[in-house]
Amino acid sequence: MAVNVLPKSKTSNIHIRVPDEIKRRIERAISISGQSMTDFATRSLVESADAIIEKEEITILTARDHEILMAMLEADDEPTEELREAARLHRQFVRR
Repeated sequence: MAVNVLPKSKTSNIHIRVPDEIKRRIERAISISGQSMTDFATRSLVESADAIIEKEEITILTARDHEILMAMLEADDEPTEELREAARLHRQFVRR
């Protein structure tokens, strides 16, 4: 996944504590990559955050499930009483 260009102005701080062994591994990776600690940590955290958000927000369907979904969306069926009730409850309890 591509990482968006990082903003140039840095106004917030994140402080973390890690065991010495992990710090040494991170420093080794930073040395190999040629990045600064800040750039390395920011890029790594952004990539991880984006992956988690993408996994939460994107649903991947199988070809079979896609066909079923499309058929349901294209159907001219009238909503059932249960569906109408669910929509009413949704409007009642979910605020935008």
